[in-house]
Amino acid sequence: MLIHSLINQSRRIKKNMHKLSSSKTGPLLGTITVPGDKSISHRALIMGAVSIGESKILGLLEGEDVLGTATALRALGADIYKDKETVWHVHGVGIGGLREPDVSLNMGNSGTGVRLLMGLVATHPIEVTFTGDSSLSSRPMKRITDPLEKFGAKFSGNSDGTLPIKVIGAKSPIPISYELPMASAQVKSAIMLAGLNTPGRTTVVEKISTRDHSERIFKYFGVPIEIDNNNIYVSGHAELTAKEMTVPADPSSASFLVVAAIITEGSDLIIKNVGMNPARTGLFETLLDMGGQIYFKNKRQSCGEDIADIHVKYSKLKGIEVPHERAASMIDEYPVLCAAAANAEGNTVMRGINELRVKESDRIAVMVVGLQACGVNVIEHDDGMTVSKSEVSGGTLVATHLDHRIAMSFLILGLNSKKTISIDDGRVIETSFPEFTDLMNSLGAQICP
Repeated sequence: MLIHSLINQSRRIKKNMHKLSSSKTGPLLGTITVPGDKSISHRALIMGAVSIGESKILGLLEGEDVLGTATALRALGADIYKDKETVWHVHGVGIGGLREPDVSLNMGNSGTGVRLLMGLVATHPIEVTFTGDSSLSSRPMKRITDPLEKFGAKFSGNSDGTLPIKVIGAKSPIPISYELPMASAQVKSAIMLAGLNTPGRTTVVEKISTRDHSERIFKYFGVPIEIDNNNIYVSGHAELTAKEMTVPADPSSASFLVVAAIITEGSDLIIKNVGMNPARTGLFETLLDMGGQIYFKNKRQSCGEDIADIHVKYSKLKGIEVPHERAASMIDEYPVLCAAAANAEGNTVMRGINELRVKESDRIAVMVVGLQACGVNVIEHDDGMTVSKSEVSGGTLVATHLDHRIAMSFLILGLNSKKTISIDDGRVIETSFPEFTDLMNSLGAQICP
């Protein structure tokens, strides 16, 4: 009996050893910089890898997802390393120069990484097998493989289109014209990347505009690209020249700090050098509509991207109906918006966000369950949720389901909760924001194991 008791105790310790907890805190004060933009970091590495010469990248996000992309690109032939000055160097192989890797490419939890790289290799005469963790292996890939098959690529793997998947690249790719059946920057970007090593002109048609980081970085690296209303045209077989670039701070990462400051009484926070691409600022627009005190200062451009410093103060919010057409510009920020909505007078209605059900987790269902456990009034809809002003009780352990944004959102909610809110696994935050806990605590938060 004693042995069984010790075994069970050991299991409980192991289960909770990565738990993080967040408690009600005083004001968050300071001036800080958050890590580089994850979307741009992936793309900067990829474009450097297919350029001629040495690209230098400052501000690259060194989270697990991006580092996974760097590892995959090394296996495909690029020479990538970081120097002592934190500058990343990418010695590219040029368009068409990718080699067949000796091993499967494990993309961990990175949906962006795997989908973009599948597009890149699909028009090269090589075979590449992609794998991932349990969360990534449950995410839909047919939205990527269907258009890539039209180039001439073939795919083998699970019948439901999930990882692991072997990509058998097209030996003689043909250009395509493809209308996106859903709003997805990842699908768009995969097709654009496939077009780089395809003769002629590849066309992507967007019915609903999505974030345009790929279009901007294509132009910056010299890809012949045209944009005409909803049509994006990419001319293949260009010779790209290596570039130097600085990755702006990630607006999705900044969003957690913005919401934290807004809901924590007395807070006054400045976040430097944040990317302000109009396709990424939906959360900031929504918080302004709710009465948030948010100010954008020192607006400028760098490497084709808009940048600003964000000044945010504690605010008394009111609930609103979030315009559904804004979803594409804030799809990753709905979980943390829930933390703001729980502290806003009235109801905050979020509809038209079905895409959240096929992220790292079913973010609608997971948020609803977690919010209810924390004492938040929330109603689940097929395409979203409604969150109402609540006295957040906390005192619970929330399952993250291996989703970094779920994890951080509930830690933010805990900053203004009666009792501590804990998450079951803080390791997932390493995916996109490794410095999250230390940075929050440096501002006055109380996040600890």
